[in-house]
Amino acid sequence: MEHTFTDANFDAEVIKSDVPVLVDFWAPWCGPCQMMGPIVEELAKESVGKKFKIGKLNVDDNQNTAGQYNVMSIPTFLVFKGGQAVDQVTGGVQKEKLQELVDKYSK
Repeated sequence: MEHTFTDANFDAEVIKSDVPVLVDFWAPWCGPCQMMGPIVEELAKESVGKKFKIGKLNVDDNQNTAGQYNVMSIPTFLVFKGGQAVDQVTGGVQKEKLQELVDKYSK
């Protein structure tokens, strides 16, 4: 199950995470975000037990964090490792592209 990230828990859940984290910056009104939702959920289920965390951050409700990472268009997927954003993909993409990110940073 994917995690829900907020301005309030972002530091504890993402920045201080001891495993890499894929964050889906999204909004409920965003068509491509809705298209990516099931893919993110599927990846989160598949990553259970792996050294990787996957979750979503609603940019409408958490504008501080979205602004801090210069998220200008959604969906934007950022990978955090060791407290730093280390990779980014923007827009609707195939599941395989997100899987590549998970595989790349979960080793």
